[in-house]
Amino acid sequence: MARFLIILGVTILVLGLLWPYLGRLGLGRLPGDVLVQRGNFTLYIPLTTSLLVSLVLSLFFWLLNQFTGQ
Repeated sequence: MARFLIILGVTILVLGLLWPYLGRLGLGRLPGDVLVQRGNFTLYIPLTTSLLVSLVLSLFFWLLNQFTGQ
């Protein structure tokens, strides 16, 4: 459990450091992300971005599980 928490913490740290560069890749502005602007109201639902992030994290944790032999 301790190893998992350390790896999770390092992963979050790396993502936090790379966040400005990830924004340049277009995350948050993908086709399928819903943006509604009406006067003073803005609704943003990042559907495609959420699915992509979920897929990448699922793949990462699956590979992590395969290599650690858990």
